[in-house]
Amino acid sequence: MSSDTVLMDYESLSHSLGARRFSFSKTNPKEIKSVSIDSRCIGQGALFVALAGEKTDGHHHVAEAFRAGASGAIVESSKLADFNLVDTAKSMGKDLLAVDNSLKALQEAAGFYLGKFPKLLKIGITGSSGKTTTKEMAAAIISREKETVMNMGNLNSETGLPLSVFSVRSNHEAGVFELGMNRKGEIAELSAVLKPNIALITNIGSAHIGILGSKQSIAKEKKNIFSHLAVNDAALIPYEDEWRDYLAEGVKGRVIFYSAASFTELENIRSLGLDGTEITWAGEKIRLALPGKHNLADALAAIAIAREVSVGASAIKQGIESVKPMFGRSEILKGRTTVLRDCYNASPEAVRKTLELCDSLEWHGRRIYVLADMLELGGSSRPAHEQLGLQADGSKADMVFLFGKECRIACAQMKKKPFFHSEDIDELSMALDKFVHKDDLVLLKGSRGCALERLTGMLTGQEAPDVS
Repeated sequence: MSSDTVLMDYESLSHSLGARRFSFSKTNPKEIKSVSIDSRCIGQGALFVALAGEKTDGHHHVAEAFRAGASGAIVESSKLADFNLVDTAKSMGKDLLAVDNSLKALQEAAGFYLGKFPKLLKIGITGSSGKTTTKEMAAAIISREKETVMNMGNLNSETGLPLSVFSVRSNHEAGVFELGMNRKGEIAELSAVLKPNIALITNIGSAHIGILGSKQSIAKEKKNIFSHLAVNDAALIPYEDEWRDYLAEGVKGRVIFYSAASFTELENIRSLGLDGTEITWAGEKIRLALPGKHNLADALAAIAIAREVSVGASAIKQGIESVKPMFGRSEILKGRTTVLRDCYNASPEAVRKTLELCDSLEWHGRRIYVLADMLELGGSSRPAHEQLGLQADGSKADMVFLFGKECRIACAQMKKKPFFHSEDIDELSMALDKFVHKDDLVLLKGSRGCALERLTGMLTGQEAPDVS
């Protein structure tokens, strides 16, 4: 972010937050040039937001942020005395905005900032899976015709989305933002920040069921992305999702069900195996580089958004063809073996779809499926991993490698296929190393916490990037 950019000033922000302001800065006007929650990543003129996290309390680092160039900080009123914050700000000539809850203040500040861009078309995307891929494709399409901003990577959380919002500039015509969830109420909070004009749900699955307890609770939470739609705004819902009707109930905006059948321009779909999918759209052949029906579903979701934005067929073609696999999402790596690295995340639905993809491929060598724990499933973990075992045992795999504590449950379901189980990554790597051949297809599928990308170097000779 440019150090010359002025986002807001302390006076107007303080008023919007209802904050208690302590102003000791000697400069006037008192301007905010960037926003950060990390005292190690502070630019000159930054606003530092002190968050009380589980591992560390940002209030410990206010002085550090000031020394690094922050012009002020948002802090919690209850922490002023404990951390001597007023005296610190006074001695260093900085501003303090004291609030009841600094996380809420960060979100409200982001909403206040977005309010400066009334002409910005705001697009919000959520769902149990496919959010990031849909966001990347939608932004790639729309950016062909409009100045577009989006949240980078998976910065979609209670802090990631608000921080991403501060990337919006006056030249931007559209903003494409992904909304993630790790707790109850989070989508409602993020929707209140963004107030999207177009809101899309990719699907309702079992991801985070351990947090919310049931798929209905997940659907209820995801549905909150529609909570701030105006009458002329659009709610995009996948027609084939079992929760379609529930998601549509009570939505204030226009409800649009999307599917392959809903696009009159969609003339044909042809699988290219690991090379992706060929889509014939309005007479043009479009090559989607990401393989599998789940990635095709994400592409159709992106197209549904693009149609609401009214971009042309050329933008759709160019945008989709520009998208390449992101880390851990349907990556095809070739070397010692051919590897499908799809280990950024895992849910029962995602595992099923990935196994279906690998089974459907015309492959002349062996198929080796490396499946790791599906995390955050709570009380649903045992039946989900039993089902994983059944699916793996009924697949076209020549060998199944299971990794992790939860995957021990899957072992009992393996009646026909040879399999190997370990909870140690080094032991798993050595077993794979001895087993794989040049013409094998190796699937790596598991939750992010299992870090199956650690096997990449051994399987292909290409080290995985550091994504910690």
